[in-house]
Amino acid sequence: MSRAMVGANNRLSLRIHPDDKATLMRAVALTHTDLTDFVLQNALQAAKAVIDQAERVELSERDSLRVLALLENPPEPNAKLLAAADAMPTLP
Repeated sequence: MSRAMVGANNRLSLRIHPDDKATLMRAVALTHTDLTDFVLQNALQAAKAVIDQAERVELSERDSLRVLALLENPPEPNAKLLAAADAMPTLP
């Protein structure tokens, strides 16, 4: 997994194909904004969507009810779980 580097520098540089820049500039003109605002607004929207998708789990109603039922009535631990618990270090 890549690491995000956040530093004191508030600048972002990127290389872009001339056709892609022309597309961005056309969109900028149509939205009556500037390139920085347009790119930042849309990049942040996309970033928030990626983060939201990565951090959220959506369950169907059936699965939600199953999770709740298992929380209220957990199954008995099997041999593998008991062995894992026994292998855990004890706290001092």
